[in-house]
Amino acid sequence: MTASIASLVPPVDARGVRRVEFRALGTGCVIQFRHPGEKTARQFLAAALDWLSSFEAKFSRFRPDSVISKINAAAGREWIKVDAETEQLLDLAADLHHLTDGILDPTMLPLLRVWDWKTVHTKLPDKAEIKAALALTGFRKLQRKPGHVYLPLLGMGLDFGGFGKEYAVDQLVRIAREHGIQDALVDLGRDLYAIGGNGQHPFWYVGLEDARHSGTCWGGLAVSDFGVAASGDALRRFEFNGVRYGHILDPRTGWPVANGVRGVSVIAPTCLQAGIYSTAIFVLGLKAGLRFAACGRDVDACIQTDRGTEATPGFIRRQVQAA
Repeated sequence: MTASIASLVPPVDARGVRRVEFRALGTGCVIQFRHPGEKTARQFLAAALDWLSSFEAKFSRFRPDSVISKINAAAGREWIKVDAETEQLLDLAADLHHLTDGILDPTMLPLLRVWDWKTVHTKLPDKAEIKAALALTGFRKLQRKPGHVYLPLLGMGLDFGGFGKEYAVDQLVRIAREHGIQDALVDLGRDLYAIGGNGQHPFWYVGLEDARHSGTCWGGLAVSDFGVAASGDALRRFEFNGVRYGHILDPRTGWPVANGVRGVSVIAPTCLQAGIYSTAIFVLGLKAGLRFAACGRDVDACIQTDRGTEATPGFIRRQVQAA
């Protein structure tokens, strides 16, 4: 897939924008960029897609031969040797766990399995199942020594899905800049980062999906040199007895979030920051979420609830600019 896409340099449109669509990390992805040179365009696409393919092969829990799958398979049995890149991501996971006071927890795989939104639920998990999964969750349980990692309890598991796509977006932007590309929009499953402009404006226009009406947008943002991420339960969810259960879980309770928040959009200096803040705000709820957003430097958020929409002043200013 990677080689075939990279070998085809997309033509430029009237604004000089090249657009490539593909699937990776289990989602639809789009890279748009402006550069007149076909050689540079081809080299950038090859480097970006090769990096993305390697990242997914190494860190996806859905790949049986990935590093993450090997660590999970050895839970409760043995230490696994890891390389510097894996240690770097584990360091990052530890920092994000601390920043969010445990809301972002890469060891939530047992809970994700209990609440798997992709399956048909004929009943809800019982309290014993949730309690058992919670007992296997907790990033502080993970043990590390130089070059090695160990999950001490049988049934524990790592999942980098809480920050992997956003991290990948920032890495692809880095690769774009290394190739001299000044205008680009990297979008991996609606987690994105924009640099420069779209050839018509000195920014990229990003639509804001309405969390209460899936498939429609309620507004847009003018974004340049910032990341944007959204969290919500409109798409990845299941319903049981008329009640919606989303894919975002609260590690404090073991249950899907049910605090009245329907969707969160965040603007931040990196896509990783935007994604972490959007998830944490979604779990925290409206009041605590806005307080948490205020703690982030250059972080602005918009929260849709069952009752309405509230946003930070900086978020509102960007909406006005994009109107």
